Amino acid sequence: MFGKLVKINLSNGQIHREQIPPAWIEGFIGASGLASRLLWDVLDINGSPLDPSCPLLFATGPLTGTAGPTTGRFTICGRSPQTGWWGESNIGGFVGPELRFTGIDFLWIEGVSDRPVYIWIYNDQIEIRSAEHLWGKADTYQTQEIIRREVGIPQAKVACIGVAGENLVPFAGILSDHGRLAARTGMGALMGSKKLKAVAVRGTQRLVMERDEEYRKLRLAANKRLLEQNMTAVLRSTGTAGGAEYLQFLGDMPQKYWTAATFEGAEKISGATMAETILKGKTACQGCVISCGREVENLHGNYPTNGAVKGPEYETICAFGSQLMVDNLAAITALGNLCDRLGMDTISAGNVIALAYLLYDQGKLTEKDSGGLSLRWGDPAPCFTLLRQMAVQEGLGKLLARGSKALAAAFGEEELAVQVNGLDVAMHDPRAFSGQALAYVTSPRGACHNQSDYFNVGLGGTIDEIGIEFTDRFNPVGKGEQVARHQHWRTVCNSLTTCFFAVVSPSEILELLNAAMGWDWDIPTLLKTGERAWNMKRLYNLKLGWKPENEKLPKLLLQPLVNGGQEGNVPDLSTMLEEYYQFSGWERMSGYPLPWKLEDLGLKDLVVN
Repeated sequence: MFGKLVKINLSNGQIHREQIPPAWIEGFIGASGLASRLLWDVLDINGSPLDPSCPLLFATGPLTGTAGPTTGRFTICGRSPQTGWWGESNIGGFVGPELRFTGIDFLWIEGVSDRPVYIWIYNDQIEIRSAEHLWGKADTYQTQEIIRREVGIPQAKVACIGVAGENLVPFAGILSDHGRLAARTGMGALMGSKKLKAVAVRGTQRLVMERDEEYRKLRLAANKRLLEQNMTAVLRSTGTAGGAEYLQFLGDMPQKYWTAATFEGAEKISGATMAETILKGKTACQGCVISCGREVENLHGNYPTNGAVKGPEYETICAFGSQLMVDNLAAITALGNLCDRLGMDTISAGNVIALAYLLYDQGKLTEKDSGGLSLRWGDPAPCFTLLRQMAVQEGLGKLLARGSKALAAAFGEEELAVQVNGLDVAMHDPRAFSGQALAYVTSPRGACHNQSDYFNVGLGGTIDEIGIEFTDRFNPVGKGEQVARHQHWRTVCNSLTTCFFAVVSPSEILELLNAAMGWDWDIPTLLKTGERAWNMKRLYNLKLGWKPENEKLPKLLLQPLVNGGQEGNVPDLSTMLEEYYQFSGWERMSGYPLPWKLEDLGLKDLVVN
């Protein structure tokens, strides 16, 4: 039965096993959806996100590890050290599936160790081992190698933090496998606050679905159809950076810290250029037929890789490329690799460095502030120093590590920080797709494209079966309902879990879930489960003090860029929010779900004081 939970208290070493109530599983499915219900009961609004009592939750879904279409993912959840709000970070690779193969679906970690440790799980055996020899000494890749040698099982999978997590950088992430990172919202800092360097897992148990043979046939058919999709072919060939040139043309790709409409170097750093020049191989998450991961090698120039390393994804080529006006793919690769080894989110790290460049360009941040570094557009060299400083919180890096909002405020320019509710905006400019602006401001974890990648709908990724249709990308009318529907659907995906890159219909997903769990759900039931979890995360934030006033864009994104693919557009949030609240059944003044909505979703007993 899905829903097996293991709790580990690092303060006293106690380990406890329990079964999550079946009613909660039917209400929230799994992964981040179910995590929102589990974490509600322990939320202390008066405590800090880094308080020992705040849990760190590794959460899988009922499809995780089943070799279904892109089901190699899981979610790491807790209260965000970066924002103070709901924290959630989705990660691929092999750790989530491996955790399920040990017989564990949810791993709950609380307390704080008196010394650095790592957790080793081998089927039913769980050990807490010393990590003092790793703390401050091993990067994320070295840590994986050392732990695999120590446990004596090469097939073991490891999720670990780097120096940034050890030093509680608010946007530190958790890395596993070949550069797979739970990057956003600072779950690495939460892990570091517990003195937990890594979680290593190896399981040999076979997952058995409720209707096992039916599930096997369905997943084989779904994977076959997925292989035939055009999107799959593009991602296999050019990775997530494959759309860079087109997104730049549309005005979706940000450049010069959100202040420039065009970037002539987009072609030089695209996935196509990567494939033609430095691509060495492809990588995939467990059971995935897409293989969007890049393995690259550069032997020449100023930034050699010294072997094969992870190729930068779209977000990274923006963070260290277009946002800094850098068109050197080798430099971007090296910066992405360094960021991964230190264990930091490239989106937030790149954004805060780009803001420093902007402040320098405006004469507000000087070389006296930067320790002699000249932060000039197009020059990636200072970034290496800044990333290392950020990870250990030294020099200018100590300020940068506090995030873009703190950096801008330190120079009296707080409105220059392009963030929403403490989270740096993802590398999709909402001036190019107005609906994405609405998705950003209503997301429970801040400006996030993984709660809803609504920009993809504007690129043709409609889901007609559940009413998500193509609309004009600038027109605000109708976006409120459309974005809400999309958020509910993506919440289902994040609860299962399945990757957003998979073009798999809701009907196919429904068949897989029913076979896996032995249910007999229909599409409305599935979507209501997503809506319920979406509202649960909303309640979590409301309990922490979330207000409708939070739902706004930063100043720079309210300034039109008259050249390029954005055509001078500024999202009309007012129109979209009114429609969004009405469709969602939320009270406009308080932001709280109306009583009838709570009743409809079975959440009426959860009261926010």
